[in-house]
Amino acid sequence: MDDLRYPIGKFTFVAEPTSDQRKACIKSIAEAPSQLRAAVSGLSDPQLDTPYRPDGWTVRQVVHHVPDSHLNAYIRLKLALTERTPTIKPYDEDLWSRLPDTKIPVEVSLTLLEALHQRWVPLLEAMSDADFRRPFVHPEHGQVTNDWLLQLYAWHGRHHTGHVTSLRQRKGW
Repeated sequence: MDDLRYPIGKFTFVAEPTSDQRKACIKSIAEAPSQLRAAVSGLSDPQLDTPYRPDGWTVRQVVHHVPDSHLNAYIRLKLALTERTPTIKPYDEDLWSRLPDTKIPVEVSLTLLEALHQRWVPLLEAMSDADFRRPFVHPEHGQVTNDWLLQLYAWHGRHHTGHVTSLRQRKGW
């Protein structure tokens, strides 16, 4: 794709997903940690500190962002499963990407992402159709459902892995 911000295209939501579509999304979430790990495998510190596009985050910032975002999604899912239409708190991901913990080795965030997904995937696999339809309120997106969250995060892992893999292709790494 010509737009370096969206190497796999923009997110699209399927309002009435089939069981097979949900299973494919769960599979994508399950595979995200190993795919991100493979995407950054062998990169040097200067390569990790290279922006994936002009005025974009560095590869290191992208790697640290993914578990930040997925942790928030996991908590949002649990809130939606245990409360009646909760309003979740958004966060400023760009400001988070500039905090000092985004300068540490990426291994820490890769391990965190793997551990998180070991909890998240079994929860997703155990959810009923009614659980996926449970709503929550996102101040930036309005009322959404766990189906929306599932599809968004299936895309999200591939999206950011695509930032790294497309940079590697362009740079010949």
